[in-house]
Amino acid sequence: MIQRLARSRWGVGLDELAGDLECHKRTVYRDLDALMLAGFPVLSERRDNKVFYRFLENFKLGDVPFTPDEILSLAFGEDLLRTLEGTVFHDSIRSALDKIRASSAPSSRSSWHGSASRSGCCRARTATTPRCATRSTPHDCVLERRTVSMRYRTGGTGRERARDLDPYRVWYRNGALYVVGLDHDSGEVRTFAVGRIRSIEPSRRRFQVPASFDFDAYIGAAFGVVHEPPMRVRILFDPRWADWVAERTWHATQKLERRGRSLELTMEVGGAAEVRSWVLSFGAGAEVLEPESLRSDVQKELEKAVARYR
Repeated sequence: MIQRLARSRWGVGLDELAGDLECHKRTVYRDLDALMLAGFPVLSERRDNKVFYRFLENFKLGDVPFTPDEILSLAFGEDLLRTLEGTVFHDSIRSALDKIRASSAPSSRSSWHGSASRSGCCRARTATTPRCATRSTPHDCVLERRTVSMRYRTGGTGRERARDLDPYRVWYRNGALYVVGLDHDSGEVRTFAVGRIRSIEPSRRRFQVPASFDFDAYIGAAFGVVHEPPMRVRILFDPRWADWVAERTWHATQKLERRGRSLELTMEVGGAAEVRSWVLSFGAGAEVLEPESLRSDVQKELEKAVARYR
């Protein structure tokens, strides 16, 4: 209601407010009384036998006080932004939060500072790309539907090569930024880590995102960021890890079943290499039951690790 009244210069009628907020007129009356009791300058004007409500013209939405839980959420969200430092997203959201903080009451600013000192988020930070790439180019070209030319370092081989890309979407996942789009070389939709872009330049060519492209469907089967056909994966976790794994959602398709004190996790996911690395992070506490190819890959990695330590 506050946002609706703040946007309306000439006032909003009772019926319109009830319709926008999907509530009864009595609820609108109660909320208006609550706003006025809280000190908001709500004016009522009668025109054409109807009553319209609005704020005083010099009232700004920045005068709205924050509740303690909202302050805590903003402080925690600001801490989460540190993983995006050096990108256009970090700078823009930080600027917005600074404006909110500056426009809030002194008591709210004090509470914000206290909440920030009592909340925290520890995450691995991903090395950012050159400023010409990270700060604006991928994001701007997604908005402008403009093809980019870039030099990209492949993670597996470390080799750099020139590529042309139609960027469909910028994606934040696991503390890093990715860009999803049509790779002109392969003619396929692929995912590129923004941190591996060595240089990037927008071209004059424009593109249209195909109506058939569904971003949610594209990432839906992936365990991480690699887009591959899904496979049935079954993993048995020993009692040391059973509760910890059960308390988290690893994929939308996951199914959990207790095996005594152990836990069996079943899911349909793509990205075998990412699943393998995840399983290896549990050491001897996880056993791949299927598929056989993944079980074999994990076994080989563990054998190499044993040989190295010997």
